[in-house]
Amino acid sequence: MASKLQAALHESPVLLALFDRHDRLRYANAAFCQAYDVAPDETLSWSELMRRNYQRCIGALIYTHDFEAWLVSARSRRGKQPYRAFEADLTDGRWIWMTEAMQPDGSMVCVATDMSELKVSERELRQARDMAQRAAQTDPLTSISNRSCIMQLFEQLLGRAEATGMPLAVAIIDLDHFKQINDRLGHPAGDRVIIDFVQRIQPMLRPHDGFGRLGGEEFLLLLPGYSSSEAELSLRAMLAAVEASRPLAEQPGFGYTCSAGLALWRPGDDLAQVYARADIALYQAKATGRNTLCRH
Repeated sequence: MASKLQAALHESPVLLALFDRHDRLRYANAAFCQAYDVAPDETLSWSELMRRNYQRCIGALIYTHDFEAWLVSARSRRGKQPYRAFEADLTDGRWIWMTEAMQPDGSMVCVATDMSELKVSERELRQARDMAQRAAQTDPLTSISNRSCIMQLFEQLLGRAEATGMPLAVAIIDLDHFKQINDRLGHPAGDRVIIDFVQRIQPMLRPHDGFGRLGGEEFLLLLPGYSSSEAELSLRAMLAAVEASRPLAEQPGFGYTCSAGLALWRPGDDLAQVYARADIALYQAKATGRNTLCRH
């Protein structure tokens, strides 16, 4: 019976795929492989798959002139909810309804069905609604979650931690001496530094981590399931990656750093309490010389 079910799933016209906790493809049925141009033995990450689809103009139809910005935005939504459903286009003309279901081990099951027969007027209305919702959740400069969206995710993860006891690490990250960067190099250069910061950090995150811009040069990072030592190790790697970056081609010697304040959720904590401890820790990091991490 199990082998018959497995054969039926593999030959089903419904697109089926499993991505592991690192967002790497571990299983795809024939329909998914055909739609996204995946060989049966390939284990691409989701980001690698989307980049290849974009470069080859096959598989996912990605409407953008800036793929990296699109990828940052897409990753800021992927894996953040236990279940998500959305519409997507394929380059072969099909229109699919994609669902993403997170599993307890951090993996993700993706299931997609063909919706190409839906009326064009209904499709356009749904797309307009989705675009408006996405814009309301996205920071326009960096394409990651805006303050409202990341704080909403913060509330959800706190509720999950309270219900399950799952650890939750929270970090506020601030770019060091950012006003001086703006004053010395100008606001366009400052914007490029902020974009570079996001591009350094996001590839180091897991699919279910939360990352959003609170405003200006301040960002919020949510790391569910991480112990204190795991969170500190991850954050120190991020600080090192930022310090090594040289984001301005016309200023090859220019670099920048950031500071981070870390707090762990404790049973009974509300959002304000966790946030306040992370903020105090950030202040301590700034006071001890910047380009460092403190925990409170």
